[in-house]
Amino acid sequence: MYRYDEYDQTIVEERAAQFRDQVARRLSGELSEEAFKPLRLQNGLYMQLHAYMLRVAIPYGLLSTVQLRKLAEIARVYDRGYGHFSTRQNIQYNWPRLHDVPDILDELASVEMHAIQSSGNCIRNTTSDHLAGVARDELEDPRVYCELIRQWSTFHPEFAFLPRKFKVAVTGAPTADRAAVRVHDIGVRIVEDPERPGRTGCQILVGGGLGRTPRIAELCREFVAREDLLSYLEAVLRVYNRHGRRDNKYKARIKILVGALGIEEFRRQVEAEWALIRDGVMKLTQAEYDRVAAYFSPPAYRALESSDGYVAGLRLSPDRALGRWVASNVLPHRQRGYSIVMVSLKPRGRPPGDATAEQMEAIADIADEFGFGQVVVSHDQNLVLPDIESARLHEVHARLAALELAEPNVGRVTDIIACPGLDYCNLANARSIPVATRISEHIEDLDYLHDLGEISLNISGCINACGHHHVGNIGILGIDKQGEEFYQLMLGGSSGDDASLGKIVGPALPSAEIVTAIDTVLRTYLDGRESPEERFIDYVRRIGLDHFKERLNG
Repeated sequence: MYRYDEYDQTIVEERAAQFRDQVARRLSGELSEEAFKPLRLQNGLYMQLHAYMLRVAIPYGLLSTVQLRKLAEIARVYDRGYGHFSTRQNIQYNWPRLHDVPDILDELASVEMHAIQSSGNCIRNTTSDHLAGVARDELEDPRVYCELIRQWSTFHPEFAFLPRKFKVAVTGAPTADRAAVRVHDIGVRIVEDPERPGRTGCQILVGGGLGRTPRIAELCREFVAREDLLSYLEAVLRVYNRHGRRDNKYKARIKILVGALGIEEFRRQVEAEWALIRDGVMKLTQAEYDRVAAYFSPPAYRALESSDGYVAGLRLSPDRALGRWVASNVLPHRQRGYSIVMVSLKPRGRPPGDATAEQMEAIADIADEFGFGQVVVSHDQNLVLPDIESARLHEVHARLAALELAEPNVGRVTDIIACPGLDYCNLANARSIPVATRISEHIEDLDYLHDLGEISLNISGCINACGHHHVGNIGILGIDKQGEEFYQLMLGGSSGDDASLGKIVGPALPSAEIVTAIDTVLRTYLDGRESPEERFIDYVRRIGLDHFKERLNG
């Protein structure tokens, strides 16, 4: 993984020192809250419903076990003993005290971490496929591109105060989108050069996003050579920065600009801007690419025989708990004899995405003992152990089960994505966490859960869509009706290669009825699917919404 050089380390240490002075002036009253707000946002510090929230950047989701242990220590010493992993591959602390935040930033700097550009109207943490570097279908490791984008965008003077926040995602898989690139401001997909086979570059998508005006990104350029990637991204940002609305924050995202101009005109302006800077200082040299790529070299794998047959056998193990876990939480690895283990942070009845300090430390121990000292945060709020010898899967399962982290539900309907909602967020209209826990507690039959197959269920507590409800196969949006919490139900969303936005299936439901409605939707699917191989999303697209509406209306 990438290691800081002396310049990186100096930057984060100096930023922490600057913020220490700013906090001291806020606490003394020298700085008003209005003056302090832009300073704290530049350091990842929000004011939520009950307390401050600190968002820590985890670039492309990759953590060393040293860093994960530090995150656990911060949770224990400065918070309430847990952290919340978010859909942006970050971690959030919900209860830090303001006077402790400078100490937290110093602690983070000691392990090459920070909270810079994790909030505010800037280029946020660049996200990626959580299987980067180990996926069998990967064309090229996207983390190299993510790191290059991170270095280009951090403290970029022209893009420090954009019209609105800006999110970039990168995937190296040509057909399976595990990074949700189509719902980002810029989505980058590594592809082969159509004119020169064997040469790779990037396809650029622009204008995706969720929130109150959800849009699927549109193709801006079919192919950009690797050496031109940063200059092309710069051209996109310049056009957005020039024309993006600053008079109305609800119309300030690039998706609104792309919609207003039309993709053809937006593309024309980007191409014109790119022509001015393409051959300048941002040309990415092979030497620079190789320098960064060296940080992501594969670990020292052992020479092992293929384990595909062995893993398939484990799925049929008489140990039902182990078999179900392998079937849902273990994925094929590109290296023979190894597997990818998904650690579900969605145990039944617990807040999605939360991990205690003790769990984080124990996962770090497992990654050291059974892997190569790395853990990855996924954008669906789980953790990944990327390099586990398949012959030791039963040992890893036993260790995770002891931590209550072996829930066999990854990719299933109880693998729920949820924002913090009204329990924490002052923007929310309704609670998300209690709905998520009630749904997961209701579906307690594991045979039923696995029979349902691949289904995503996403919950947001408000229209800002931090829970990505628009792109869940089943989406739930919390709304306020005269002081009462109601929930809108959507079906048909997807964040994958077949990205689509869900559609509302009827009037919003009171909190007491939402679990029953989800149960009706799932039963409708089971009763009507053509075979167990027909996925829920495919059934919804085939049958339409009217049949669901009829069943929901009794």
